[in-house]
Amino acid sequence: MLSDGAVRVNRHWVLGGSVGRFRWGAWPYIGVVIAAAVAAIAFGPFAGMDWAQVAALGLLVIVSESYATVLRSRSLAWSAVSIASLAAVVLVGPVGGALVGCCTLFSIRRGPSPQQRLFNTAVFALSAYAAGKVFVLAGGHVGQPGPRSFPGIVAPFAAADLVHVIVNFALVGGVLWLTREPGQSRRPDLHAKLIVTDLGYGAFGLLTAALWTVLGPFAPFLVLIPLVVARWAVAQFAAQQRAYEATVSALCQAVETKDVYTRGHSERVSRGAVMIAREIGMRTDRTDALRLAGMLHDVGKLGVPTTVLQKSGKLTDDEYAAIQLHPMRGLDIVREIGFLDEALAGIMHHHERIDGKGYPMGLAGDEIPEFGRVLGVADAFDAMTSTRSYRGARPIPEAIEELRRWAGLQFDPAFVDAFIAALERDGWKTPEPPPVAADEADSAGLPAIESM
Repeated sequence: MLSDGAVRVNRHWVLGGSVGRFRWGAWPYIGVVIAAAVAAIAFGPFAGMDWAQVAALGLLVIVSESYATVLRSRSLAWSAVSIASLAAVVLVGPVGGALVGCCTLFSIRRGPSPQQRLFNTAVFALSAYAAGKVFVLAGGHVGQPGPRSFPGIVAPFAAADLVHVIVNFALVGGVLWLTREPGQSRRPDLHAKLIVTDLGYGAFGLLTAALWTVLGPFAPFLVLIPLVVARWAVAQFAAQQRAYEATVSALCQAVETKDVYTRGHSERVSRGAVMIAREIGMRTDRTDALRLAGMLHDVGKLGVPTTVLQKSGKLTDDEYAAIQLHPMRGLDIVREIGFLDEALAGIMHHHERIDGKGYPMGLAGDEIPEFGRVLGVADAFDAMTSTRSYRGARPIPEAIEELRRWAGLQFDPAFVDAFIAALERDGWKTPEPPPVAADEADSAGLPAIESM
């Protein structure tokens, strides 16, 4: 998955669509964040503020934010705003840092609505204000640092950098949590490794402040040179990641055009697998790979005749054999796609069973790769709660009981427990039935909770 890092990952609320569709719980939160930012600035102090420094750093913020790079998820964007904010913390203190952060409001970047833009601005202002307060409390001196300021200034600045990152992530994480979709994890997908990246590149803020002593207002724009290069690199990486997503999406659409009953199935299985992964504390990079495995787990059905996929009656032995080959065919289709990595194991083994009676290789217990065991649970649950050509959808409570009943035989009990815990906390959005009548007669060639 995308590593959203480089010089700084500022997480902007650019979720798209109508703001009015967001859950009511987000609005009080947004209002409190904006009110807190206004209060932090309104009460000053402004005495002795170097407005030339504020203006120069504010201009850097406007330029950086105007050319922010939208990342793969389209809900986050990269820019260098925090470098200017942290430089302002050193040069003009907490309130000056907040004022510099507020300059994001005047960027010309298209995308965020006025409400989203206000929220982004409040986040930057509060992050800078909190960082400035910590900088002062830790013994940092506000003003242009000179040779004698080092190394004493390093520890207070590091503390300010840490607080800036934590406040930024926490505030944006809160709105992502409040605007999540049904079935989406309550824990926002903010990567721990990005926090480390942000902390490292926050040092550019101290560099900018130190250069100010020699270069004056030109210091921020000298720093722009490596930032422009960094932005180009991030843009290239983001474009590559979007190409990966487009490849996965195209393959999923190709599968789902063959069978109206499975439209949206891959996306839901992917979401369910990620719910399990987060519940058990799986590393972010492996969770990302598992998400891709969920999206592509049924790609091998491209090699299965449409008449077999949509058959409402009993499958013949030959037809069932064709179904059983789809994991291997899927592996053949995508094995040369380099970015899938561990996802290939999930695609190949998501129909294995704990008791060894699955396919295509009849693996048992821990012989089955972890991705295969996770996907098996998510795949079967979505199959049970979706309308298929050979039966109607089952209610969620009934599907949960089936998972419990087959835990230890068909499914890994630990992953069943994790999935049920995630379901009880986050819920699940069941699909709409397809616009055709389903035959309620179960296909006798399939086990009770087989998903094909």
